Amino acid sequence: MKKPGSANSSNELRGDYSQARADYSVPQDHAAYSDAEHDRWCRLYGRQVGLAEKHAARAFREGLARLDCADGIPDFDQAGAILTDATGWRIVAVPGFIPDEIFFDHLANRRFPVTRWIREEHELDYLVEPDVFHDFFGHVPMLLDPVFADFMAAYGAAGARARAMDAVPMLARIYWYTVEFGLIREEGEIRAYGAGIVSSAGETVFSTTDPDVLRLRFDPVRIMRTAYAIDDFQSTYFVIDDLQQLITGLVDLDFGPIYQRYRETQPFPADRLQDGDAPITLNKIAEDIAHD
Repeated sequence: MKKPGSANSSNELRGDYSQARADYSVPQDHAAYSDAEHDRWCRLYGRQVGLAEKHAARAFREGLARLDCADGIPDFDQAGAILTDATGWRIVAVPGFIPDEIFFDHLANRRFPVTRWIREEHELDYLVEPDVFHDFFGHVPMLLDPVFADFMAAYGAAGARARAMDAVPMLARIYWYTVEFGLIREEGEIRAYGAGIVSSAGETVFSTTDPDVLRLRFDPVRIMRTAYAIDDFQSTYFVIDDLQQLITGLVDLDFGPIYQRYRETQPFPADRLQDGDAPITLNKIAEDIAHD
């Protein structure tokens, strides 16, 4: 999850940065993965794909099926060809976290950075840094959807203004609460499309089914003013009605005045309601279905 505004230096981070090019890309070297690493991928995939069938958004499930990556760590060139044909995106291998300006540039030019290494055996349930499973399994399927693909490119293009206005943390919250931990109301249920959710066994179920989770309607300004947790399940999730809402929220809103007004203020605590919030409860969704 090479989100902007995070620790993007190679210092004390995993990954070999010694061979990285100016854009931080590296060869994937698919042949170098061991049988044990491919087996680790297969076990992670088998666990998550079962949860995705029940709890993930339709676009994620359809994208994952098209990638056909159940049998081992994917070859980025082969998978990237499928992606390019669908939405014009391609995959670039990277050592791990990369600087904000490089990350934004990759996205704006429809290149998605994917970490090349895979987690160790003892990290199957929790990982501090994103690995190839998080980046590929979690992110790439959604990039096969044309609407989401356009949103990601627009997000990357928005990075230059955020950097110029010293507001990258505010823009990063948009990424966090959508691309990483976004929920969607779909077919009368709450489902996940964010990579941080769909690549996590525990959070996939927690975010979509726990009756006490705070779920709020998608509001870009509220999101940009809301803190988030990096080492635990989220306290708050934002729910979209459809993927087009992401494009509307990013393109139709002038972020400049919002940055100027709020960039020096403390963000809202993630677990607290604010004036004007209207939580989305599972009971309310059930009631809406009954009345349709």
